[in-house]
Amino acid sequence: MRIRPLHSLLTLLLAVPTLSWAAPGTPAAASAERDSQQRNTQVQSLDDLKAQEWGLSNQEYQRYQTLMQGSRGVYSPGLDPLTALGIEAQSDAERRRYAELQVRAEAQRVQKELAYEQAYRDAWNRLYPNLQPVQAGGQAAPQVSPAVRGSGRLAVFVSDSCAACTERVQALQSAGQDFDLYLIGSQNDDARIRRWAVLAGIDPAKVRARQITLNHDGGRWVQLGLGGELPALVREVNGQWLRQ
Repeated sequence: MRIRPLHSLLTLLLAVPTLSWAAPGTPAAASAERDSQQRNTQVQSLDDLKAQEWGLSNQEYQRYQTLMQGSRGVYSPGLDPLTALGIEAQSDAERRRYAELQVRAEAQRVQKELAYEQAYRDAWNRLYPNLQPVQAGGQAAPQVSPAVRGSGRLAVFVSDSCAACTERVQALQSAGQDFDLYLIGSQNDDARIRRWAVLAGIDPAKVRARQITLNHDGGRWVQLGLGGELPALVREVNGQWLRQ
């Protein structure tokens, strides 16, 4: 066995960093304690604000936190405080109270969302008064049939959850390509297709000139039966729809 020289061992020991430790009563210890108290105060203040937001006492919000750290958090991750406390209520009176609080909270939420939806419609009509989605040929979507008749133009099928769809549509627009856009899953909601057009950066002037048309899919994509990922660029050629 090889024995290391004494001076090598001393060098290794001196190279090991020493742990810093603040003795009680020293300025460093006092500073660390102040920092800890400040963090605790900030956390408590945040919890107090959350409790007030839900109409709960501090003790109720603490119980909610405890519940979510246990089996309730495993069964229902992300559950809101009122629902969690209502499910785990310890009496009928508690259960009724949390149910009433939740009904009031839901009513306020719906009122806010409806107010914003109205503001959104007003803003749309003010900023884009002439940008209106249309159905193909100005008519409702056709019923399921063996074939879907095309307009001879490029048809682009997109969806809300498709990031690549936005990029492809922007590229087509930049290239000066005319096309008919169909939003899959729009549920005939004009506000949804308008929002998609704005987020995709579609030029309202091109829509007014009908270089680009905005359409509800209305089941067309399913009828074509082409499958594959979106976006889908398709064109009718001699009565047959082909991906481009």
